[in-house]
Amino acid sequence: MPRPYEIERVRNIGIIAHIDAGKTTVTERVLYYTGITYKIGEVHEGTATMDWMEQERERGITITAAATSAEWNGHLVNIIDTPGHVDFTAEVERGLRVLDGGVVVFDAVAGVEPQSETVWRQADRYSVPRICFVNKMDRLGADFARTQQMMIDRLDANPVAVQIPIGAEETFRGVIDLTEMICWTFGGEKGEEAIRGEVPADLMAEAAAARETLVEQIGNVDDQVAISYIEGHHVNGHELRAAIRRATLSNAITPVLCGSALKNKGLQPLLDAVIDYLPSPENVPPVKGVDARDGTEIERSADDDAPLSAVAFKIVADPYVGRLAYVRVYSGVLRSGESVWNSAKGRRERIGRLLRMHANDREEVDALYAGGIGAARVE
Repeated sequence: MPRPYEIERVRNIGIIAHIDAGKTTVTERVLYYTGITYKIGEVHEGTATMDWMEQERERGITITAAATSAEWNGHLVNIIDTPGHVDFTAEVERGLRVLDGGVVVFDAVAGVEPQSETVWRQADRYSVPRICFVNKMDRLGADFARTQQMMIDRLDANPVAVQIPIGAEETFRGVIDLTEMICWTFGGEKGEEAIRGEVPADLMAEAAAARETLVEQIGNVDDQVAISYIEGHHVNGHELRAAIRRATLSNAITPVLCGSALKNKGLQPLLDAVIDYLPSPENVPPVKGVDARDGTEIERSADDDAPLSAVAFKIVADPYVGRLAYVRVYSGVLRSGESVWNSAKGRRERIGRLLRMHANDREEVDALYAGGIGAARVE
């Protein structure tokens, strides 16, 4: 069976944040808009899909990193929803090890909080390229610019706004995309209709100045944009997005977007940014490991034809399936029914069912390909 998605169309991302920044709500909206769920879960109602353990439903916080898969514009997006509570920092780190990119969610009112710093440093340790989503722009005291300044002051980050909000607090109604100079507002009962429009006349001067700043910031880290800017050429949207992607993958910048997950605003452009700016498995350096036979260090690139290398980053006991290992495949193909070498235990193990997970739901697959994330029943 051929791989369902070409490797350049795969994104492995984590949604990471301080507790109460709204990351589970962001994930729920992502799953809704990508068609995985048909009723939006609300954390305060205890119906959130990603918060599937009984304790999590009762307490309204995410304890274990639940993995799920979604599709957006012909891309497969594997999502790890990580805990934000300080007690569960090890769970975040376990998930970060296997990610290619991250979406860091900030509260537009509180800005950068202590746990935000902790998870940011963890992502730095694994060189995870990131985009930021400033959530809760509809709340009293929301301040997009202040949150960005806090990223500079507390995280030593280089945030680059690729959007500006239309309004704030109770008047927040959408975003302006600075790469294309268009505005997005959101209609429909659940914000499912992303409405593209022209930049409002009263915001044109502010948006033009913000785009000029964006081009300057990208020019500081990208030679192609710098040359165009110095020579007075207009940097079009396609060129600018390509440069933003290059700078994000090298961790030179962190693109910043905004919205309100609870009010269903800004999520579709966020999904577009995941595709546009975050890496595919082939954009990240080869994984390094040790050959179990002779102890030599070897590297493996994300290639289906290479020998199998994978890491089991989480073991869970599933009441219906049995013992499951959440697996990231770095190279080769992991197939159901095959026997693989477990280097940690020094023995071969048979792979039973292979599953693509959706929080507490599951879809059986024949194989997990290089760059894939799923769950394997280990026999």
